Amino acid sequence: MIKKLALAGVMALACSTALTQTAQAQMVTYGEDAFPSTYTPMPSQTILVRGANVFDGLGGEMTNTDVLLQDGKIAALGENLEAPDGALIIDGSGKWVTPGIIDVHSHLGVYASPGVRAHSDGNEVTSPNTAEVSSEHGVWPHDPGFNRARAGGVTAMLILPGSANLFGGRGTVLKNVASRTVQGMKFPDAPYGLKMACGENPKRVYGQKGGPGSRMGNFAHYRKSWIKATAYKKSWDDYAVDYAKWEGKQNDDAKDDDDKESKAPKAPKRDLQLETMTGVLNGEIILNMHCYRADEMAQVIDMSKEFGYQVGAFHHGIEAYKIADLLRENNTCAALWADWGGFKMEAYDSIRENIPLVHNAGACAIVHSDSQSGIQRLNHEAAKALADGNKAGLNISQGAAWTWLSSNPAKLLGIGDKTGALKPGLNADVVVWDGNPFSVYSRAQTVFVDGARVYDRQDKAYQAVADFELGQPGEGDEK
Repeated sequence: MIKKLALAGVMALACSTALTQTAQAQMVTYGEDAFPSTYTPMPSQTILVRGANVFDGLGGEMTNTDVLLQDGKIAALGENLEAPDGALIIDGSGKWVTPGIIDVHSHLGVYASPGVRAHSDGNEVTSPNTAEVSSEHGVWPHDPGFNRARAGGVTAMLILPGSANLFGGRGTVLKNVASRTVQGMKFPDAPYGLKMACGENPKRVYGQKGGPGSRMGNFAHYRKSWIKATAYKKSWDDYAVDYAKWEGKQNDDAKDDDDKESKAPKAPKRDLQLETMTGVLNGEIILNMHCYRADEMAQVIDMSKEFGYQVGAFHHGIEAYKIADLLRENNTCAALWADWGGFKMEAYDSIRENIPLVHNAGACAIVHSDSQSGIQRLNHEAAKALADGNKAGLNISQGAAWTWLSSNPAKLLGIGDKTGALKPGLNADVVVWDGNPFSVYSRAQTVFVDGARVYDRQDKAYQAVADFELGQPGEGDEK
């Protein structure tokens, strides 16, 4: 979805003037990870699911198909595949196999269970612009919500800050695996996202704190912030040029020492807030924007053209169906609920056909949760949207609808080359369902992340339970 670009000025110089490692070390890569992933795939064995129904995540539907997982990857799909030596064979008769579900809008870990004030770490409500904060520094990896989501077939998710602020901070892509630390869950090499918010939420919060308190004020504040970020980017781009020129003079053997400048140009002062925003300007960080109304989404698209960045997705997008053509033309996804609406004025004009209408227009449609309970049944949310669309005569296949849960989210998050589909070479993030996953009677039977079994409905050894769910000592004891 988003083409990952290195720092434009630096990379152009690196190609044209052979910028040395010393010079590159002086530069800032705005999407770089100061807290890198330490994730290591768990041990896995070769698995052959024999004779299953398959949604490949790319729109395809297959019957009586074998799926081979080997060395943590999707190895093959087809009929009558040969089982490698030592492979565990799973009878897929009457079962469905799909890519794992990817939720692009989750607050697990930053609003952890139990839902007490001490676990409220999703909003830094201190300024309309808190682009400098990152959700990873608020995630509690032992939130039992991760376990519950795994049981619902969720293998990866984007953890976002909340929507109190115009610029809420960085979002982090996690693999849904057990870990002592958030770094152990971070999806390797997945780009960060920047969370922004339109409309009622930020104007309500900051209207009582000195502003902005209107939609006019919201947009003025966006633009003032992007002007600062554009200037910050230019200062670093100019520094890259000056540094390369200075270094070239130092390496010019034809010049006398007296002709060489003794001091390197001084680097601009770093600013964490503007670094995140510059990462968006450079295409290194993916913009995810909470926005309900069609008119505001259209204006945000105009603003993105004013400052030269890409909107990755509008989240919630109650009125996305009104501008589905604009979303398609601007390569912007809509991450949506199946049937939430009417709970505030900007959510009033909701229709149940929103997701399928966006899909039918050729735009990128995604089913998201924004809920610690909804994330446990995203397959059912997709089923509702699919049914409503087909009642309206859109004739969308079940295989196409699964793209809303896997490949479209993966593309948005910049991990589509690693996961999101049952395609040879991609990570074996796979769910075996005990029936058609669009049925309310079906459940995830077995869930694999990188080919490792992380959940099994039939084996309690693969059903994680959090400490607080077990209760405190003495609870239930006879007095």
